[in-house]
Amino acid sequence: MNGGRDEVIATAGDMTTAVHAGNDTRGAAIRTPITMANSYHLPPNPEAVDWSGTDDLLYTRNSGANQIALQRKLAVLDHGEDAVALASGVAALHAVFFTFVAAGDHVVVSDTTYEATWKLWTELLPRKYGIEASFVDITDLDAVAAAMRPRTRMVITEAIANPTTKVADICALGTLTHDAGAVLLVDSTFTPPPLYRPLDDGADLVVHSLTKYINGHGDAMGGAVIGDAERIGQIKREAMVDVGGVISPFNAWLIERGSITLPLRLGQHQRTAERVAAVLASDPRVAFVAYPGLTSHPQHELALRQFGGRGFGAMMAFAVDGDPATQNRFVSHLRVITSAVSLGHDESLIVHVGTDGPRVAAYPEPFRRFGHLRFSIGLEDADDLIADLVGALDATFG
Repeated sequence: MNGGRDEVIATAGDMTTAVHAGNDTRGAAIRTPITMANSYHLPPNPEAVDWSGTDDLLYTRNSGANQIALQRKLAVLDHGEDAVALASGVAALHAVFFTFVAAGDHVVVSDTTYEATWKLWTELLPRKYGIEASFVDITDLDAVAAAMRPRTRMVITEAIANPTTKVADICALGTLTHDAGAVLLVDSTFTPPPLYRPLDDGADLVVHSLTKYINGHGDAMGGAVIGDAERIGQIKREAMVDVGGVISPFNAWLIERGSITLPLRLGQHQRTAERVAAVLASDPRVAFVAYPGLTSHPQHELALRQFGGRGFGAMMAFAVDGDPATQNRFVSHLRVITSAVSLGHDESLIVHVGTDGPRVAAYPEPFRRFGHLRFSIGLEDADDLIADLVGALDATFG
C-alpha cells in the first residue's frame, strides 16, 4: 500500500517516526483526517463480519479510523508490536488488570504508585473480585522476589514513581517477573519515548496516560497499552469492545497531532528541569528536591544507566522549609507557574500535596514531614521559571 514506506518509517530516527508513523496516507490528504463517525459502511455481504472484531472499521466502540492511526504510531514509538488506545490512562490500567488477572490471583505492586493504581489494588479489585495484592518497595529486588507466589500473575510498577520519583530497575524486574511466569506491566507516563522504552528492557506491557506528555497540550484525554500483538489483541477483545472505554475520534486525532512534536518537547522539558532542579537544590529555603537527575537522588546511577543518557524526565517533587500553610503560601506567590493537577503540558504545573492518606506511609521521610509540591516542568524559558520560583521564595520568606 505504501511501497515499503511503513517499514522504513518504523526503523527511522525518533523525530522521523514521530512525524510519520501511523499516518494514513491512502486518501488525498497527506495526514490522517479526523473521522467523526460512530459507524462505518458494512460490506455488501455482511455474513462474514466479526461483530466484535477490532481490525476493520465497523463501529467506533470496536475501533475508529483515528484510533487505529494513533495506535500504529504508539506501537512504533514504543517499539511494540501493537497498541490499544482507550479513554484515559486509568482506563488503560484497568483494561490490563481486567484482561489478565482473575479472582483468586495475586499481584505484586510498587508501594509508590499513581493514586488510581493504589486505589484499584487496595480497595476495588480485592473487594470486588477477591484478587490479592502485595505492595513492596520496588527498588528492593529481594523484597520483590520474596513477595512472589504460585498465583502471582503480574508485577506492576512505574518507571519513575509518581510522586516520589523513585526509579525502578526494569531489566532486573523483568528477569524476576518472567522467572515466576508472570507479566511485567510498566507505567511509563513520566518517561515517554524517546526518553525510555521499557519493552526494550524486558517489560511485557507499557501503559501511558496519553493525556500527559504524548498529547502535550492539556486539551485531550486518553490512555494506551503497548506490547506484543497477542496480548494487545486480547485487551482489545475483552476490555475495549465489551467494556467500552474507547477513545473518542476527536481525542485520538488531537493526541496523534500532539505526539508529532514529542521528541522536541521532551528535550526542552528535560533541559529546563535539570537547571530548575539544581537551583532549587542549592537554595537553603527548600527542604528537599527529588529529581533523578540530581546526584543526590538515591537511584541517580540507575537512572543514568537505564535511560542511556537521554535525560531524567521533567517531573520533580520538592518542598519549601515549612508547614502546609507555608507550601500553599509559596504556591500563591507564583506568577508564571500554574497551580493545577496533571502533568506533561506545555505550561508548567504545580500542585501541593499534604501528608495525609495511606499512600504517604511508603514515601521517604521528607515527604512525610513536609508534604510535597509535585512540579511538572513545561516549555517556558528556563530563566523565567527560575525567576518565578526565586521570587515566590523571596515573597514567602521575606
